[in-house]
Amino acid sequence: MANYPEIEEKMKKRIAGYESELKTIRAGRANASVLDKIFVEYYGVSTPIGQVGTISSPDPRTLLIQPWDASILKDIEKSIQASDLGIAPQNDGKSIRLSFPPLTEERRRELAKLVKKYTEEVKVQIRNARRDGIETVKNQKKNGEMTEDDVKAAEKDIQKLTDKYIDLAESICADKEKEIMEI
Repeated sequence: MANYPEIEEKMKKRIAGYESELKTIRAGRANASVLDKIFVEYYGVSTPIGQVGTISSPDPRTLLIQPWDASILKDIEKSIQASDLGIAPQNDGKSIRLSFPPLTEERRRELAKLVKKYTEEVKVQIRNARRDGIETVKNQKKNGEMTEDDVKAAEKDIQKLTDKYIDLAESICADKEKEIMEI
């Protein structure tokens, strides 16, 4: 199999983005990455919550947010309430506590559907990278840089790469669904 680093790099980036997207889906346990998409106004700048304080997990179902500047506690609280996290923050004047309730069966199914949706999206992105790679190869043939046999071999190799990354996405999906359903 010939080496196609630019195509493989695109596919790797798609998988990395997919994995970080899946980390934001809470699976019953408290995980600080669920706060990655929540921003708070801090001195006029929209800032991720993780950059305005310390986030810790004192137990498996709780996150504790301790801002360095206590004056933004109310803003953090409002941002969390406005998000799609679905958890009511508890403000004690020094920190904010988020208690994650156990997931209901219905919520587990919703999260599993969301994981499948993200998986389909990344598979489309991987196939788009394959299409772009094959187009490049065909253009090289047009320009006389490749023979017909080279094109056929390249298409096979690019398809093998595509299959490898689609299998990886499906494996990641299965692991995340298992995690969601187990807890």
